Amino acid sequence: MQINKPITKPTKQRKAVYQAPDHRRHKLFAAPLSSTLKATHGVRSFPVRSGDTVRVMRGDHEGFEGKISRIDLMKYRVYIEGLTREKVDGTAIFVSVHPSKVMITNLNLDDKWRKKLLERKKKMRKETEAEEKPVEKLPRETTKIKEVVVKEKMPAEEKPPEKKPKREKKKIVKKTVAKKEKQAEETPKEEKKPKTKKPKTKRKAAEKTEGET
Repeated sequence: MQINKPITKPTKQRKAVYQAPDHRRHKLFAAPLSSTLKATHGVRSFPVRSGDTVRVMRGDHEGFEGKISRIDLMKYRVYIEGLTREKVDGTAIFVSVHPSKVMITNLNLDDKWRKKLLERKKKMRKETEAEEKPVEKLPRETTKIKEVVVKEKMPAEEKPPEKKPKREKKKIVKKTVAKKEKQAEETPKEEKKPKTKKPKTKRKAAEKTEGET
């Protein structure tokens, strides 16, 4: 079975709109109903037809109300009675309006099939609303919990543990170390005399005597 993927490319979306068959074009002519019609018929929007009274909601002609005289399925436009403009030569022509900029104030129900469609839509909407309604949760049974106070037996006052006296460490000194220290004290240190350098003349004389010998 072939699955139709949604079209995301804008160029392909425009092409699909302007090459759509008549049954799809008819759905694209849907316009919102007024608050009174919504209450009576229970439908939010419905496709526009010639004979419906309509009010312009956006654009230069906002607030204009009148009957639809003609519908252009090829260009997706609606023509309303009385909504005209003058050309340069003085002739009056109808101004086209897109069905999305229009609100239906009165429906033309001469067609019996249109009445049946409205009734079917109303029934379907009621069913969907009933399904979407959240299920009312029943109140939970409240159970009373008795608070039971349990008296815990307090432990008897414990005495702190007696600390044991620390053992004194005996100082052990090696005899060899003591003997060496005594000997060092008894022997006087020899004073080292600083070495003095002989002058150059004396050094040369000494070198000559050594060479002669």
